[in-house]
Amino acid sequence: MRRAFLVLAFSASLAAPAARAAQIEFVRVWPGWRTAESFDRISEYFTGHEAAGSETILRTHAAVRAGFYYLVRVANSGTALARAKFSLQIIAPTSPEPTTYIFPVELAARATVFELGLTGADWPDKKTHPVAWRLDLLAADGRILATAKSFLWEKPAQ
Repeated sequence: MRRAFLVLAFSASLAAPAARAAQIEFVRVWPGWRTAESFDRISEYFTGHEAAGSETILRTHAAVRAGFYYLVRVANSGTALARAKFSLQIIAPTSPEPTTYIFPVELAARATVFELGLTGADWPDKKTHPVAWRLDLLAADGRILATAKSFLWEKPAQ
């Protein structure tokens, strides 16, 4: 009887990790304009280098800070991913066709905050807002791990 219990308990412990499969999700996606000054930190005056703190900042034009950003909080309860990437599709007021921006990332096995910035020539000014957007987090093999989109990205199912 005791042996059967141990076998059953061992089997259940092996099945438990499979039942709790790795979850990657967008906790929050918050789009908005940011000025260059909003990235200034006191440490930058002493070191000469931008201090991102606990956030990972990725920009379409690395030297330009002002732009339209997507603050993305990602929860990853699984393993780290070395070659993931964000695919951000934007429909701007100037064109009905989406423009796609790719941001390569390394995703840690914990909650992480990313700032994905459309800067320089990729975003005209602070008064312009996207008509619609879609953000996908892709694995190295192209699988979609998480997705978020604006209300206007697609027609609601009927």
